[in-house]
Amino acid sequence: KKKIEKKQKKKSPRHQSDQFIRIRDSSWRKPKGIDGRVRRRFKGALPMPSIGYGSNKKTRNIHPCGFKTVVVSNVSELEMLMMHNRTYAATIAHSVSSRVRRQIVERAEQLSVKVTNAAAKLRAEEDA
Repeated sequence: KKKIEKKQKKKSPRHQSDQFIRIRDSSWRKPKGIDGRVRRRFKGALPMPSIGYGSNKKTRNIHPCGFKTVVVSNVSELEMLMMHNRTYAATIAHSVSSRVRRQIVERAEQLSVKVTNAAAKLRAEEDA
């Protein structure tokens, strides 16, 4: 198993996003101005994202637990992972109710499929 190694830890901020509240948290856009320092790659300007920052193909999209993740919203979608339980882990979608969550977690245990957020939205039984 290869160690997951990211070349760049933080996301690239959009050029001049610190000056405007409306684009404070927006995603990267390539600068297109004729005089732009970032586009012309001047020293001291923001580094532009490029293909070289991409992570290793063998460890790309891998969760820290070592599995690739698949978002699951019902028990039948979980059945797909039965044959791939060594490479894929299930992540229960956020809109799934606690009742269906409990069914998914129980079925995942039977199929020995790892669930990354198994404890989410599950309250301990008080009346048990």
